[in-house]
Amino acid sequence: MSALLLTGPPGSGKTTALRRAAAEALRGGWRVGGFYTEEIREAGVRRGFRAITLDGETRDLARVDIRGPARVGRYGVDVGVMDALAATLRPDPRVDAWFVDEIGKMECLSPRFVAAMRALLDAGVPVVATIALRGGGFIAEVKRRPDVEPRTLGRATRDAAPAGITDWLESRRPPR
Repeated sequence: MSALLLTGPPGSGKTTALRRAAAEALRGGWRVGGFYTEEIREAGVRRGFRAITLDGETRDLARVDIRGPARVGRYGVDVGVMDALAATLRPDPRVDAWFVDEIGKMECLSPRFVAAMRALLDAGVPVVATIALRGGGFIAEVKRRPDVEPRTLGRATRDAAPAGITDWLESRRPPR
């Protein structure tokens, strides 16, 4: 299995587990790439989502005040941000493992993201990704791949998830 897919309902701890596992991988000497997302909140109200690369670059991915045709629910999606993130997701001999949060409806509005993820998944390098619980198109395609291992997170399993991800990753550590 070259990819570990974390899925579950909103609030199940997918992003937290991915972030903790990425931090542990860095401490363990892994060279990592990818990004995670976090909510943009103003006065306690969710106004959008921000993407943060594992090397610290931050960009607003979706916000309620972004206008245009690329929308998911009440959020306008900046497809240009997703395209820029996609450009960083390419097989690279300097990266031992990829962490991607998430393969979801917003991200899949970018054909470049879809192509980049296909290339990463086909490269055989370990990929840990969160993925939408439901969805067709590319989301369903990724879930059908024979080389992915799905894990569903929930309140009962989320605390143990980072250690499980780290164990999965360690079993795939490349020889040095």
